[in-house]
Amino acid sequence: MTNESIVIFESIKRVNDDNNEFWTARAMARELGYSEYRHFLPVIEKAKLSCKNSGQSIKDHFEDFLDMIELGKTASREMLDIKLSRYACYLIMQNADPSKEIVALGQTYFAIQARKQEVQEQIVEDIKRVDLRGEISIHNKHLAEAASMAGVRNYGLFTNYGYRGLYGGRTMQDIQRVKGLKKSQQILDHMGSEELAANLFRATQTDAKIRRENIQGEARANEAHLQVGKKVRQTIKDIGGTMPEILPVSDAINKAKTRIKRGGISLIEVKP
Repeated sequence: MTNESIVIFESIKRVNDDNNEFWTARAMARELGYSEYRHFLPVIEKAKLSCKNSGQSIKDHFEDFLDMIELGKTASREMLDIKLSRYACYLIMQNADPSKEIVALGQTYFAIQARKQEVQEQIVEDIKRVDLRGEISIHNKHLAEAASMAGVRNYGLFTNYGYRGLYGGRTMQDIQRVKGLKKSQQILDHMGSEELAANLFRATQTDAKIRRENIQGEARANEAHLQVGKKVRQTIKDIGGTMPEILPVSDAINKAKTRIKRGGISLIEVKP
């Protein structure tokens, strides 16, 4: 990546009130050498289609807005423009006129920057996963203690009541099968942060319910775990969330820890 491409595209980058970076379609059209903005619009439409085909939300990367455009040294007026994310710019470069040298520079610049963003997002997800996995380890111990005090003797069965509630009737073994995991692979170690958070809520709320209501008897404790799991599932449904069994499988939690360490982040080892 040349210094020229860095200067060109960094010079037209803007930052919103939330400190998120963006580019505008009109500024991008000028830098890419399009004589009129209307000639650039087909490129944007192609980029939007690429965005949709990649499974991304168009509105997350292409946002219409009114911007104050300078028409001369003293004149300006509001005109419709589009806020472009870094990913949107990358797609535009893939669909712009390849004969333009500036487009080739843009392809290199935004490809590298998009990859950097992917790595940063991966590290954030890894940190969340490792943190939540550690929290679940701690709270599962508290839950096991509460279940034992309530009279639970078959803890594996008790655990499956919670999973059945949260996963629409599926046991731990069913979840492993649905997600394509081996029997030796712990499902918690292959959950993303969203799924881990749902399971953490299930565990903490079941623990609190058993203690608060002084539930006694294995059957009652199992039923409490089942009902809490169902409530968490219903909450996910009510807010339009993704059911946990549909959420993608993540690689092993130890790989996430390794990536964090390679990123130069100090982390206390969390025991599974």
